[in-house]
Amino acid sequence: MLGRFLELTLPTPRILESWQFYQRLGFSSAIVGETWSHRYSVVTDGRLVIGLHEEPAVAAPQLTYVLPELARHLPALEHLGIEFDRRQLADDTFNEAVFTAPDGQEVRLLEARTFSPPEHPPPTRLGWFEEYALPVADLGSAREYWERLGFVTAAEAEDPWPHLSLTSDTFDLGLYLTRELPRPTLVFSCDDGVALRERLAEVGIEPEARLPRSLDPASHVLIVAPEGTRLLIGPPPE
Repeated sequence: MLGRFLELTLPTPRILESWQFYQRLGFSSAIVGETWSHRYSVVTDGRLVIGLHEEPAVAAPQLTYVLPELARHLPALEHLGIEFDRRQLADDTFNEAVFTAPDGQEVRLLEARTFSPPEHPPPTRLGWFEEYALPVADLGSAREYWERLGFVTAAEAEDPWPHLSLTSDTFDLGLYLTRELPRPTLVFSCDDGVALRERLAEVGIEPEARLPRSLDPASHVLIVAPEGTRLLIGPPPE
């Protein structure tokens, strides 16, 4: 329904600092095109793709998808109850449309790709990317909303907080019901917390001293990127 996932678009006031941070974690760079007039970089681990945008118009993280012939598909999305915050559709522009999900997550639809991914990027120091964790006010209504957009609920669990894991073609979304998760978070899994801390220390990245109180500090690590993105690494799900 949304097209093919392109990237997690992040507003990045200091793009070089953020790019260097993800490079130290082991992310690989992609070759970007000349679509945008602002500074733009892409890093990936093969599963997660992060677009770093030094663009004032991007104020919050966006889930960005490619949907060819974008204008033709917008009426069907509006029929599902999607209300677009803005749209740019013309023969002489790069077509895009943006809407906001009920819990505040922005979604950006583009007509074409904006980068070429690297072939077979190696794993990062963080382990396996699990999902983009999104705090929601009501699991049932959030599930219904994202399933209308093409996601499929793959799992439901209570630990460490009540949540649903939803999957799509190339990107997984976690819906979390807790006040301990104040903002969207990138979740990774790693089966050796000691080795993880050693890998981070090797590149001078210091984990956050305080974790959400429901998480075991022996098996969880939280780091924060320069642009404010939270990356949570814990044991693999059962």
